[in-house]
Amino acid sequence: MKITFLGGGNMATALIGGMLERGFAAAGIQIVELGEAARAALEQRFGVRAVAAFDEAAIDCDVLVLAVKPQQMKAALAPLAGRMRAQLVISIAAGLRLADLGRWLGAPGTPYARLVRCMPNTPALIGAGVTGLYADPSVDAAGREAAERILGAVGSTVWAADEARMDAVTAISGSGPAYVFHLIEALEAAGRGLGFDEADARRLAIDTVLGAARLAANSEDSPTVLRQKVTSKGGTTEAALASLAAAGWHDQLIAAVKAAEARGRELGEQLGKD
Repeated sequence: MKITFLGGGNMATALIGGMLERGFAAAGIQIVELGEAARAALEQRFGVRAVAAFDEAAIDCDVLVLAVKPQQMKAALAPLAGRMRAQLVISIAAGLRLADLGRWLGAPGTPYARLVRCMPNTPALIGAGVTGLYADPSVDAAGREAAERILGAVGSTVWAADEARMDAVTAISGSGPAYVFHLIEALEAAGRGLGFDEADARRLAIDTVLGAARLAANSEDSPTVLRQKVTSKGGTTEAALASLAAAGWHDQLIAAVKAAEARGRELGEQLGKD
């Protein structure tokens, strides 16, 4: 399988590294990247071909991965408009809808359809991400499998039943690491307030979140049951959870995710304007 990346930033770098670890051939990977220093670094690190602009070799691929910033995508795709054959196109650009990508890639009046929209999150940078995917109905089983293999190189994958749910994926898992980092910040601040130095407060906070996530991932019990097992009646955990409940923490977090989902839909409309 020949794969070309449009853009050689952090997420593309993570994907390429993960793919090579899982047996993809470096000779089958190309990168179109404007930055000269970035091209040199990618070639040296991975042994792949990196070029400044699309040439016939870069276009002659089985899969094209769109990995430039959403605001730059329309201009970046302009050299490809009407030149696509049957390549599978995978977009990891947040917010961009398949209809807009298809319009920019296709010939006038004939939008390109063989598209998959993906939303990885930043833990993909260490191979621990989760990616939501949605494929245009024209994408066959082989195309879906190829997309899953590529995004699965940096973590787990979840398919969305319809494209509208990709905004929810963005709100939950795409933005989700920020919610967790915010929790770590709060636990660390509490630790400092209770007398620990910064290093120890941070270690207590990070390792607590890391251990709890691992336990949830490996347990047959639901998070609700695991929480209940930690919460002794009349104990310290019950006091803390009662304080959080009184502050409406649970409902506020759900509202925050819904706000992120709504903003995702707004951005998709803005980014898709011609």
